Amino acid sequence: MYLYGASGHAKVIKEALESRGVKVLGLVDDNPQAASPDGVPVLHSAEGLSPMIVAVGDCAVRRKIVEKLGPVEYATAVHRSAILSPSASVGAGSVVMAGAILQAGVHIGRHSIVNTGASVDHDCVVGDFVHIAPHCTLCGGVKVGEGTWIGAGTTVIQGIRIGKNCYVGAGSVVVKDIPDGALAYGNPCRVQE
Repeated sequence: MYLYGASGHAKVIKEALESRGVKVLGLVDDNPQAASPDGVPVLHSAEGLSPMIVAVGDCAVRRKIVEKLGPVEYATAVHRSAILSPSASVGAGSVVMAGAILQAGVHIGRHSIVNTGASVDHDCVVGDFVHIAPHCTLCGGVKVGEGTWIGAGTTVIQGIRIGKNCYVGAGSVVVKDIPDGALAYGNPCRVQE
């Protein structure tokens, strides 16, 4: 297994993989100064390496790297302490961190992150290139559009639709739908003009 990225996010994904007995053989990073966590080699080309996970937290940067890499075999990382319903699905390149919970009928798209301690309840649909930050709660039937960031500790009530490429600030309580491209935050969460 290879990770694209050598930052803190890569360290967390590495440990999630190791919790399942999967060894990370190398980290790929464009930065020639990138440091190696735990002695894992840092490489500067991804050519011929697979399977791969792009270990970058920023949604837009993660998408650009995937587009740059082209056709690569992508894996998933699910920490051993995460709880996944047998009817939940996780797309290629996505990660589910320690303590996260995915309930019945949840679908997580490709190259998305369900971070530490997040709870995604029944029938939620999370698009591609999304980041559900630590300790978020998505109640049942929530839909999150691709490229959206949901900040740490946010709660989204049942049935809410959050558009594509949105940024929802940390600690928000989302009680109304959010349109594409919005910056929104607060309790209750409001779209900023």
